[in-house]
Amino acid sequence: MKASVVFTVVSALIAKIASADSCWSQDLGYPCCQNTVDVKYNDKDGLWGVENGNWCVTDDTNTTTTSDKTESDDSTVVAPSGTQFVHSGNPFAGHEFFINPYYTAEVEAAIAEISDSELAAKAEKMKEYSNAIWLDSLKNMNDWLEKNLKGALAQQSSSGKTVLTVFVVYDLPGRDCHALASNGELLANESDMERYKTEYIDVIEGHLKTYNSQPVVLIIEPDSLANMVTNIESTPACADSQTYYFDGHAYLIQKFGVLKHVAMYLDIGHAFWLGWDDNREKASKVYSEVIASGAPGEVRGFADNVANYTPWEDPSLSRGPETEWNPCPDEKRYLEAMHQDFTAAGIKSVYFVSDTSRNGKKTDRKHPGEWCNQTGVGIGARPEASPISGMEYLDAFYWVKPLGESDGTSDESAERYDGYCGHETAMKPAPEAGQWFQAHFEEGIKNANPPL
Repeated sequence: MKASVVFTVVSALIAKIASADSCWSQDLGYPCCQNTVDVKYNDKDGLWGVENGNWCVTDDTNTTTTSDKTESDDSTVVAPSGTQFVHSGNPFAGHEFFINPYYTAEVEAAIAEISDSELAAKAEKMKEYSNAIWLDSLKNMNDWLEKNLKGALAQQSSSGKTVLTVFVVYDLPGRDCHALASNGELLANESDMERYKTEYIDVIEGHLKTYNSQPVVLIIEPDSLANMVTNIESTPACADSQTYYFDGHAYLIQKFGVLKHVAMYLDIGHAFWLGWDDNREKASKVYSEVIASGAPGEVRGFADNVANYTPWEDPSLSRGPETEWNPCPDEKRYLEAMHQDFTAAGIKSVYFVSDTSRNGKKTDRKHPGEWCNQTGVGIGARPEASPISGMEYLDAFYWVKPLGESDGTSDESAERYDGYCGHETAMKPAPEAGQWFQAHFEEGIKNANPPL
């Protein structure tokens, strides 16, 4: 799409305030403006203002409807005003964190199902914390990416403070090659690789370029490169996906890694996946090569424990039979070792964001490799920049996986059933991956550490 950038719009263009009862923007999930005619943003949909930190439509007539849209309309899209934001230092530091409105709605629905007033009060507090927005399909990317960038920009315009939004890029061809519960829509073949590039990565890039006055963090393709370290030889689906995983990462790093307001973190699994000495050695080579393949794009660092349960610290564990001789039996020791190994491998930027959404309490799992809907789950440390004194390479604790969204179904007859979701310590009955799991959510807030 061609676009010409216009940085000022005169509020006198608006003849009237939109009706309080109805307007076209409600179909897009935005209200009508009640008390403003000031235009903050003008795009192909229409004219937008900001009220109470949220976008609203300032005109009850859609300026560009589907029926009258022409190629010339596309060339006159007005981009959000503001100067180019440039990350400097820790990408999480110094910003407000954007609150995911979809998750807030899920929590509100969950609260309606809770009869215990004390537990409901704890659930209410969940709406105060930021978590990542998962772009886990073409549809969800198209539905959620621009809408939430626009929402964060509205918050930023209203508050006068920079607002950070965190997205998870998660739709590689042959996704999640070693598991079944969260296989993706794109297959490991050339045609779907082309779709990944043109219908997914290129579209994300376009929106990020438009919304360049606000900070963005991207968590890149959970589980993918960790599978390339450990599962190519043992899992045919991972061998089949190898080319597409590596090519996909090279492509997205080239695209996103040159955007100054965007910081990327490549997923590195967790302590009980890559923590052993030989796995870390292999990982150092794999990640070094992947980052080099994306030049001139740059990567800020790495994300660990995404959607997992490994505690940040577990002093009860050490290198021995109980941990299968893993020298990194918790996430803190894992990141300490990975920082040393990745730095030694010549990786220039070695910083971490650790997912603490579900690791506040040691779960009931009998083996640290258990990953599906674990009983005994508890919310962990709250999202925070630079949370650990003396670990300057730890950029943040952050909630990447939203508590309450299932890891996978326990229905053995389901097409995407994975045996791990039927194990003894996996909570049952569980819905499909990504769907709301009320019992798991309630367990997580009961066991929150620190308490809610």
